Amino acid sequence: MRNGTPYNINGARPSVLVTGASGFIGSFLVEGALERGFDTWAGLRRTSSRAYLQDPRIRLLEMDFRTDEALESQLAAHKQAYGRFDYVIHCAGATQCRDKADFERVNCEQTLRLAETLCRLDMKPKLFVFISTLSVFGPVHERDYAPIRETDAPCPNTAYGQSKLKAERQLQALEGFPYVIFRPTGVYGPRERDYFLMAQSVKRHVDVAAGFRRQDLTFVYVKDVVQAVFLAIEKQVTRRAYFLTDGRVYSSRTFSDLIRGELGNPWVLRVTFPLWMLRVVSCLCEAWARLWGGTSTLNTDKYNIMKQRNWQCDLAPTVDELGYRPEYGLERGVKETIAWYKKERWL
Repeated sequence: MRNGTPYNINGARPSVLVTGASGFIGSFLVEGALERGFDTWAGLRRTSSRAYLQDPRIRLLEMDFRTDEALESQLAAHKQAYGRFDYVIHCAGATQCRDKADFERVNCEQTLRLAETLCRLDMKPKLFVFISTLSVFGPVHERDYAPIRETDAPCPNTAYGQSKLKAERQLQALEGFPYVIFRPTGVYGPRERDYFLMAQSVKRHVDVAAGFRRQDLTFVYVKDVVQAVFLAIEKQVTRRAYFLTDGRVYSSRTFSDLIRGELGNPWVLRVTFPLWMLRVVSCLCEAWARLWGGTSTLNTDKYNIMKQRNWQCDLAPTVDELGYRPEYGLERGVKETIAWYKKERWL
């Protein structure tokens, strides 16, 4: 770093490719790279929105992950014109799919395709950052509520978590490949649409909870995800995996209570559904969406996520090895998020 700006040995700014750049986390990673002085490339599909990629310093790279030939052609052309990327942050992926097999195709097969193509073209970066998920571990320590640790055996119970775990293991199997894996818990912030549905529900005076047994939740604000990623790049750690939260544990009602406060404390009807009922509704919603060729926010994967009682995880390695210090507790993060929703007239 020179005066807070990264430089290569020859004095040039290092380049970074952010895949999935048009999405929620990806667009914030692009902004974070620009703020830190990187030569920033936004990888996205031809049909992806550019709404959050308006900064003229952003270089756009259309990427087609569907076949080896298409991706190799695009990356080879980039190498010939601009050289290799110093860093790659792979954020592209699927969180909702009509067919569960698509999770493996998008989150697993396409991740491996990108890594192998970079190696084949002699474009292996100094560091390949993979954005995974805490869901790769599934329901661990559900009785004693102990924090999930990296030494625990993963047992994902969602198609999404299974696909991310398989992608992790394939990256780990690539000999000498310089990966870092991040496993964030629930990521929220401006532009995010799943937690927005909760805010919308609270505004409509309904607050829904799942199950009657204690549920320990964790969250991480999107800007803290960005912080952690660039700390890994700065520290040049490789072949490691880290959990990401804000370092605190919350009850199942905390998030909605904070939303309610930011909305002026509207009256709400608090409804707690038994898990069996949510399972039935989730299955019906998923079947209906499949019948009409769409996706449903409430589905069997979502049910398994809501059913999980323990989302605590061990943040110590992330703090000790990277110097990660979360800047956003849930109160500050929700305040900033709701303010953005209001400003953009989402609420």
